[in-house]
Amino acid sequence: MGTVIRGGTVVTATDTQEADILIEGEVVTAIARRIDTSGHQVVEAAGCYVFPGGVDPHTHLDMPFGGTVTADDFRTGTVAAAFGGTTTVIDFALHSKGDTLQNAIRTWHGKAEGKATIDYAFHVMVGDMNEQVRNEIPRIVEEEGVSSFKVFLAYKNNLQVDDETLFQTLRMAAQSGALVQVHAENGDVIDVLVREALAQGHVEPKYHALTRPPEAEGEATERAIRLAEIAGAPLYVVHVTCAQAAEAISDARKRGLPIFGETCPQYLVCDFSDYERPGFEGAKYVMSPPLREPFHQKVLWSSLRNGELVAFGSDQCSFNFQGQKELGRNDFSKIPNGAPTIEDRMAILYHYGVNEGRISLNRFVALTSTNNAKLFGLFPRKGTVAVGSDADLVIWDPDVERTISAATHHMNVDNSIFEGMRVRGQARTVLLRGQVIVDGGQFYGHPGMGRFQRCGRVSATVL
Repeated sequence: MGTVIRGGTVVTATDTQEADILIEGEVVTAIARRIDTSGHQVVEAAGCYVFPGGVDPHTHLDMPFGGTVTADDFRTGTVAAAFGGTTTVIDFALHSKGDTLQNAIRTWHGKAEGKATIDYAFHVMVGDMNEQVRNEIPRIVEEEGVSSFKVFLAYKNNLQVDDETLFQTLRMAAQSGALVQVHAENGDVIDVLVREALAQGHVEPKYHALTRPPEAEGEATERAIRLAEIAGAPLYVVHVTCAQAAEAISDARKRGLPIFGETCPQYLVCDFSDYERPGFEGAKYVMSPPLREPFHQKVLWSSLRNGELVAFGSDQCSFNFQGQKELGRNDFSKIPNGAPTIEDRMAILYHYGVNEGRISLNRFVALTSTNNAKLFGLFPRKGTVAVGSDADLVIWDPDVERTISAATHHMNVDNSIFEGMRVRGQARTVLLRGQVIVDGGQFYGHPGMGRFQRCGRVSATVL
């Protein structure tokens, strides 16, 4: 017996059609205007869209940072992701300087196995470069199923690497069919500005943003692009927040370079004014790069619409206000950087993008699922509704309205940066490889059902 998703409007990155979907085992086996339901279980989708399960390319689950650890691990974080319509996450395995990349991946497998309720894959951060790491990169791609490597140009004296490390990582990745991701902010400049602000007694949350100006992001983005051009490598710029970075990516793509940019929901609907909330409330919005002035949002929306930004991640990195964000009450530089966003990623883009006419339904699917699966070697197993693909499906009710709140979300954290926002459209039913894991507000999955997904080599011409 299989399962028939009946009567929905199936939406992919390229097509929209009224169709039934037959699932047998864990994969889609037929898509047709009408499918005989005899002998099959039926899931009604009338009046709803059927999307491919979301692929979130940017999460930080069970991650140590600033003397604490993110509040959501692979259990709570993936449950929340599922309620939001995401069925695959790609998390970052952090590499410690002097250690091996393989040990970083092994550590992250230990964090995810037995806990993840949806499927998952890994990127691996490169903390330093030496002969051992250079030799590891091709082996990691071939043997570990990890084909993306992240470098930080910020967080001086911690995660930040120099240009030589970035350049060598780019060259090795290009030779190995891998994709390098870059956190693009000028960490040296930021370090100077932070020390100056603190010396002048400026300790409030807003100084997190004032010491990380958009020019520092734009400069680092442009520099990373030029180094990727010299190395002959594709480059993926994570969490783009500002016009300067978006324009650098746009210029590179117009020159035919394989440069890919990602943005996140917080940068589309939150802004600098959130840092000026009364008391210490602005700490909830401390993330890197920081929120910008509202005019940057217009550039980001335009770039999402016209294809200059091709990916949409959550940058899920949750910290409780009580006991974690409060670590920086008297020093903004000690506020843990990040926010809980994994559950509302798709709803924010749907409401403020599709409902408000900024992007099409097909573009929504491309940004939340298809492009991310293509970029990281998971397509067409993930990221689309097609015969032979995994039956990761979201039945999306476009008419349901809700108010986002920490009181009702499923993340293991006491705050929401989207608190009080009213959105229309949400996941009603979510299937992972043919099995219903969310339906009608109830969770039917279980820890450990999520499987590690090996990522294939990355093509520089994928998008």
